[in-house]
Formats: sequence, C-alpha cells, structure tokens
Amino acid sequence: MSNIQTTLFLIPNILSEDNTDTFFSPYVVDKVHHLKYFIVENEKAARALIKKLQLQTPQNELTIRLWNEHSKKEDLPEIVDILNNHDVGIISEAGLPCVADPGSDIVKWAHSKHIKVVPLPGASSILLALMASGMSGQSFVFHGYLPIDKPQRAKKLKEMESDVLKRKQSQIFMEAPYRNNQLLDDIIKMCSSQTNLCIAMDITNKNEFVQTKTLQQWNKQKPDLHKKPVIFILG
Repeated sequence: MSNIQTTLFLIPNILSEDNTDTFFSPYVVDKVHHLKYFIVENEKAARALIKKLQLQTPQNELTIRLWNEHSKKEDLPEIVDILNNHDVGIISEAGLPCVADPGSDIVKWAHSKHIKVVPLPGASSILLALMASGMSGQSFVFHGYLPIDKPQRAKKLKEMESDVLKRKQSQIFMEAPYRNNQLLDDIIKMCSSQTNLCIAMDITNKNEFVQTKTLQQWNKQKPDLHKKPVIFILG
C-alpha cells in the first residue's frame, strides 16, 4: 500500500441541464482543479460536469471509473488501488454524491483506510424541496423509492402518514420518472384527503414547479409528472 496521503473529494453535480456554469461556487472549482482521477455514476454526465469545471488536465488524459448500482465487489480493487495513490473525485449523475445515489461504499472504504474525505458544497433536490415545502425541517425522513408492489406500497404510505400525524415528521420520497403519475394516484387513493403533499418538480430548472396542497386539492387538479424529476413530501 502506498504511503501517499490522498483525498477523496465528493463533487456536486448540476440538477438540470439548463443550470449555468455559475451553479458551482469558485470554492468547488478551486478544490477540484488538480484532479486527474474520477469515480462516477454516469460517464456522460460526469464528463459534461468536468467540462464545466475546466480542470487543468485535458479530458483525454483523465482516468474515469464507473461505480453505480450495477457495480460489483470485483470492481472495487481497481478503484481502491487508485484511491491509495491519487486524489480522486466522486461524481454522481445529478446532485450530491452518496445522497440518494451510489458512492457510499467507496466513502466507507476510504474512512476505514484513514483517507481524507472532503464533501464539497452543492445543491440537493431533496433538501431544496423540503426548504420550499413549508413542512417541518426539524424532523424529516428520506425514504428513497417506495415499494412497487401495491399492498406493500399502501402499507408504506400508511406508515408514513402515521408518522406525519404522530411525530410531526416530514416524509420525503421519490419514484422513477415514468411512474410519477401512477404514484400520485396511489397517494391520493391510499391516504387521507386532508393530508398535505408537496410536489417539487424540475428543481432549479426554468420550468420549476413546487406546490403544497391537501390531497383533496391535488385530486381536483393533478399536474402531469410523467418523465419529470420529482420529489414528493407528505407533511
């Protein structure tokens, strides 16, 4: 193992394709300017970000390795070898690395080997949605994706609704974009008509939409959420 002291940088990505270069702070650009090695969720998205960051090394000289939901433990040794010898940046497809995205396995390994981990500031659609929802930011839970199975999904929604009422706890979750409309129908059908739901769609995009209404109100006028990035919050 190398005695070189290396650092793992967690690099924020854009949330929408129309985010400008000013979406990133000069602090982030300065911190990653020297990097030549990257672990990424999606290579196309990562290269688009790297272009915006204007690194000192040309893209064709960078080393980029994939780590996503399809990665296997057998892929880890090569990544570990890179981390042992070089500063590395982790880039997720959108938003913050390791938040509702892969990468935490790499970070966990880095901590176990006393490699310095540096989270860089950026936007999270989850927290931006919560900020704009009008719901409790003192107590909240992010559930990720809900079960696809109807009975299990109904049970999960009822549990979350119960926590809203008993614990005053905001319940944050999401769905695959092509199933958003179906999920909205299920929420309306399975929860109380007086329960509040925030729908936060296209966060930071020019078509950004964030509204909180009761399910009774949503049932009267449903937005089309098909194939849009959406964060749902019960509260």
